Amino acid sequence: MARPRAEQPTPGELEVLKVLWELSRPATVREVLEILNAGAERPRAYTSAMSLMNVMTDKGLLRREPMGRAFVYEPAEGREPTLRSMLGETLRRAYDGSARLLVAHLLDQSSPSPEELDAIRSLLDDYASRTPAAEPEGGESCSTPRPRRRKG
Repeated sequence: MARPRAEQPTPGELEVLKVLWELSRPATVREVLEILNAGAERPRAYTSAMSLMNVMTDKGLLRREPMGRAFVYEPAEGREPTLRSMLGETLRRAYDGSARLLVAHLLDQSSPSPEELDAIRSLLDDYASRTPAAEPEGGESCSTPRPRRRKG
């Protein structure tokens, strides 16, 4: 029996989406591959990237248009709706809808800095003071980017 296609992007598919979101324009397989392989320990083959992006098109994660002899690809949805959907599925499937449990695990895993904790407290305070009808379903976008941490 064939495995059903996942609605959410796989880790490899998410890498491709991140590249395309950063570019903010349609791109060819070769362009995406060059960015993915920059600094990669094990570079991907062109045919692997092309196959992945074709599967993503079939799943509805990407749209493609012919451009000369190649295709250009772009995300079917923006970063925020995709991440919101992924988080919503994780919340339902792994945490049985418990935001408290999800946040507790997130804090344990990420070890936020004091500055990040202050920003989280501010977000919680803002959330608590909102009226229920003030936000569209799914809440507002996460406009506070997390600073990158240095390893080691």
